[in-house]
Amino acid sequence: MTIFRNFFAAGLVPTALTAMAISGCAGLPMGTPVPLDGIRGQAIGFDDLGIDAFLGKILIPCGRTGAVYLLDPKSGGGYPLQAFPSVSGGEHGHDAGVTSADSGLGLVFASDRDTRSLEALDPRSGRVKAAVALKGKPDYVRYVGPTHEIWVTEPTLQQIEIFSIERMGKAISLMRSGVVRVPGGPESLVVDSKRGTAFTNSWKGSSFEISLSGRGISARWRNGCAGSRGLALDEADGFLFVGCEEGKASALDALHGGKPLSSMDSGRGVDIIAYDPGLRHLYVPGAEDATLTVASVGRRGKLTPLRMFQTAPGAHCVVANGRRFWVCDPRRGRLLRFDDH
Repeated sequence: MTIFRNFFAAGLVPTALTAMAISGCAGLPMGTPVPLDGIRGQAIGFDDLGIDAFLGKILIPCGRTGAVYLLDPKSGGGYPLQAFPSVSGGEHGHDAGVTSADSGLGLVFASDRDTRSLEALDPRSGRVKAAVALKGKPDYVRYVGPTHEIWVTEPTLQQIEIFSIERMGKAISLMRSGVVRVPGGPESLVVDSKRGTAFTNSWKGSSFEISLSGRGISARWRNGCAGSRGLALDEADGFLFVGCEEGKASALDALHGGKPLSSMDSGRGVDIIAYDPGLRHLYVPGAEDATLTVASVGRRGKLTPLRMFQTAPGAHCVVANGRRFWVCDPRRGRLLRFDDH
């Protein structure tokens, strides 16, 4: 495990946990399985995970099932919204079906890779309030609060498609209103509502700053990754965190031209990462090594590994809420819940 190079470089004394992790995953803390009741199939193509602040639920798009699952982080109970009729084949890959969702204005917005469509769902009734066809195969869906828009990344077309929300009485519609071109991307998407910007990656080595009002790239930064993947944001301090597929995470100063602040090693196969601003903890899953690294974020953006957990093969996505975080277990069609002490 390359992560522990940072411990030795910092002059820290290895603990028993560190020694066990160096020799393999044996002895690492494991999570509590959380089944998703009412979801068809043994394997689920998990990808994007998020939080619905309006309902206080965890948003879980369940690829291959056509459903978005809403999980109560306190009780562990939940229910699926059957967003799309199609149910894809395959084992547990996340290249088909509904794999990304976000919420805003009391609605859940989800995209489907099979039908290439975007839907607005009522999270209580599960009814489809509006739907629109997409130009390309979707990846990430994000609600942009400052402009009341939905942004959908389409990597095969190297663009982000933008939709406005039109209301006519109780009815709504999704109207295509623009495009942002992203050369070599876009991979991942986070929104800085405070400063009116968004961030995305190219697939290799770069991160982009995008103006929400101008709908164009305002800056391009080197992020230190051979393979750029997930993004997370500390909106208060302006730190942008980038997950690197080869097995590390880096921190950039988004307030000062993307200046590199620090990096740390993790398990290999990094994809989606998460950040908890209250704890100032970054969560970095390594799908190839079936591990997750929790790191603290210093006031100047220094990443310091705190603890490593054992997850599951292919577990490449995570979401954090308070002192708990959840990691996807695609082969068994469930989540793994961990306490962050």
